[in-house]
Amino acid sequence: MSRSLKKGPYTDPKLLKKVSNQKQEEGKIIKTWSRASVITPEMVGFTFGVHNGKDHINVPVVENMVGHRLGEFSPTRKFVSHGGKMAKTQAKGK
Repeated sequence: MSRSLKKGPYTDPKLLKKVSNQKQEEGKIIKTWSRASVITPEMVGFTFGVHNGKDHINVPVVENMVGHRLGEFSPTRKFVSHGGKMAKTQAKGK
């Protein structure tokens, strides 16, 4: 369910403060646990370390990401390939 239009997009106030205090030229990674925060135009050009439950995944923000949430770019599940011995032998054969 989306947020009400009169309220506007949610972005963590602490995260906005970190962005405003840092310059783009520094190139430092801004660590955050706020996966629900919406990417705003002020965030373009920064790199965020978005927590996925285990560690921080670096997410460089570009213009196309504005309006999306930070959590969309930091997957929480890791795919482990299907199969067993048969799949391993086929992978070696390629």
